[in-house]
Amino acid sequence: MEHRNLIACHECDLLFRKPPRHSGLVAQCRRCGAGFKGLHRSGLSLEAICALTVAGLITFVIAQAFPVLRLETNGIGSQTTLFGAVQSLWDEHMRVVACMVFCSSMLFPLTELLAVLYLLVPVLMGKRPSGFNRVVRLIQFVRPWGMIEVFMLGVLITIVKMVSIAQVIPGPGLFAFGALTVMLAIVAAFDPAVLWEVCDEMKGCRPNDVPQRSVSDGRFEPGDASGSPETGATGWLTARHAGLLACHTCGLVQTAIAHQPHQHCSRCDSLLHGRRADSVTRSLSLLVAAAIVYIPANLLPIMHASSLGRSEDDTILGGVGYFWSSGDWPLAVVIFVASVMVPLLKLTVLALLTLTARRGSDWRPLERARLFRIVERVGRWSMLDVFVVALTVALVHFGSFALVTAGPGALAFGAVVILTMLASHQFDPRLTWDKVPCAQPRSGDVESARVRSSVASIN
Repeated sequence: MEHRNLIACHECDLLFRKPPRHSGLVAQCRRCGAGFKGLHRSGLSLEAICALTVAGLITFVIAQAFPVLRLETNGIGSQTTLFGAVQSLWDEHMRVVACMVFCSSMLFPLTELLAVLYLLVPVLMGKRPSGFNRVVRLIQFVRPWGMIEVFMLGVLITIVKMVSIAQVIPGPGLFAFGALTVMLAIVAAFDPAVLWEVCDEMKGCRPNDVPQRSVSDGRFEPGDASGSPETGATGWLTARHAGLLACHTCGLVQTAIAHQPHQHCSRCDSLLHGRRADSVTRSLSLLVAAAIVYIPANLLPIMHASSLGRSEDDTILGGVGYFWSSGDWPLAVVIFVASVMVPLLKLTVLALLTLTARRGSDWRPLERARLFRIVERVGRWSMLDVFVVALTVALVHFGSFALVTAGPGALAFGAVVILTMLASHQFDPRLTWDKVPCAQPRSGDVESARVRSSVASIN
């Protein structure tokens, strides 16, 4: 049975009445502060998002076709495109690193733009595109891995780094990437889960037309929403306690069928799960692997430079020291934070989250939920050094005068970034709240609890 008038928080599993659709609406969970998927309404219409996606695709082609940077020194010139940087890494047998750069800065952003356009054009024509379910899942999969904005910061750091050895000339590709970064940021703010509601309306199945089933109807009742999220002493009702499952793809809340472990969503056909299977075990395994690789990532050289017969290895901390000693303190701080502090933060926070979830702890759930969201947002920026290595290797090819090659530290550091991001994606944040008590409502409080769990409960 579907409950289209309900929505469950994807981070703490709390049930709410679904608010009416309004442009610019931003809904947040009162319990954990997470934003609700499929409820955010950006100020831009679907037509504007579609036009921006087309412009983004055109800009993407320009950014890939023209050089990003050009170096000139002593009458020798060198230039590269983003694909040229990937090819340089591939030719040096750093093929895993080349694949990381290719996927995060070319394949995944392009896939997202094409997929969004594929969905929006038929929807604007009043049609549901074939393969709608799979394409939405594809967007949700590739979106966290597209890192054009991180690449742009890597370009800026490369420019500052190269100024001391050569004249740096920005290419047309650099300006195209700058524009593309802004366009992708706006497109990424568009939640594809909104399209499920649009398609439901096209089929004549509007959520507001569905009988407003109270969560007190049938075999479960709402809790008394009078607790404090700061203390964790709540009386809210979760989907699990109500015998419901919320689809992680489209957000539809539906009744959990007993003795059916492989239940699929009735709207998008995704596999439903009350909690992600073996979430803690998988996260811990990936986390341990990342912690092991983190040591050689900082000790091994990420680049090997040779100039006029002299050779020098460059580590991550060595790069921080170089910028600091040359007076570029802001860049030194940026690299130190992105390449040293952020990986350490991810390792520490994920270790805390997984171990407390494994123990079934109810210690400070709100603070742990906030830490998880911080890790999710900043994790991608650790790819900064990998992009700097790719650009530097592609640009500094001046024969015996100057030559830079990638070192094993780049592979180790890229592995740390990927493993920690996978670990955070495997962790189910609802485990943080599972041991937080939910009191049962008093018999006279059913109606008031229903109101508190409605639109008024969504900030």
